[in-house]
Amino acid sequence: MPFARLAAATTPTCHIGLGLAAVARPGYINLGRDGDLPDDRTVDALRARTHELLDAAYAQGVRYFDAARSYGLSEQFLADWLTAHPHLDDIVVGSKWGYTYTAGWTTDAEKHEVKDHSLPTYERQRAESAELLGDRLDLYQIHSVTPDSAALTDKELHARLAEAAAQGVTVGFSTSGPAQAEAIRTALAVTVDGEPLFRTVQSTYNALETSVAPALAEAYDAGLTVIVKEGMANGRLAGAHAPDVLKAVAEETGLDCDAVALALILRQPWAGVVLSGAATTNQLASNLHGAVVDLDDEQVTRLADLVEDPQTYWAKRGQLPWH
Repeated sequence: MPFARLAAATTPTCHIGLGLAAVARPGYINLGRDGDLPDDRTVDALRARTHELLDAAYAQGVRYFDAARSYGLSEQFLADWLTAHPHLDDIVVGSKWGYTYTAGWTTDAEKHEVKDHSLPTYERQRAESAELLGDRLDLYQIHSVTPDSAALTDKELHARLAEAAAQGVTVGFSTSGPAQAEAIRTALAVTVDGEPLFRTVQSTYNALETSVAPALAEAYDAGLTVIVKEGMANGRLAGAHAPDVLKAVAEETGLDCDAVALALILRQPWAGVVLSGAATTNQLASNLHGAVVDLDDEQVTRLADLVEDPQTYWAKRGQLPWH
């Protein structure tokens, strides 16, 4: 598996990855993003910002980079960066299929992305990803699987995914919504010719939403690499939006709330890669401090009081505006 490259890495930050959801399109739901990106969010401006972040991440030990077909031009920006750095052979590149970007490079579209986990969508988007990333694509994930997703029952799709795996691409899936644990357990049971299909899972887990933890532990025990997304809850655990107890613990550590939020996740034995969704290099540098934060048991206990009911958490997330 390509993630063996990460196992060989020795930097403290090798278990933190960089996700491109917040920088490769003009609109997204992260809180505080209005001030993070330039007012003039042209393709060239966001390409430059993305490349700046990729350069800074790699220089500081980050080795996993995460894109998606629906993250605006994330694959294109990443492909351009890889072309400019052909000597980099110690990184892992992941992308996702299953959502189509429909915002037309605006921030006020009626729909920013459309979900479709059908075989025709897979075949179209697999070709699009291959055209951009070629053999640099290590991991291809089904984007935001839920328990009712057709991708969990479509045997023809499973066969096509198994063909991709046989050709050297690791096949994984991501999850979203209050029933993430159910989706994971259903996916773990998917086999092709008696062999498990999925080798990675990417899920939302953070100080506010911990309900998926037992299922992620099961996935880890089954041999899957676990990738954690939305570790700062789309900005709810960072900066001025952070709850008071998180601010207090951050002050005790001498670091910022985002670093503490990520450190809490990195404590989990099943967390293989924890994504940073930074939109600026300063945010990235702060996020990477999460790899060296040493939380004590009393601080962890205090932070546990932040946990929300999954239905409440996902309802709040669904109300975050695109901006």
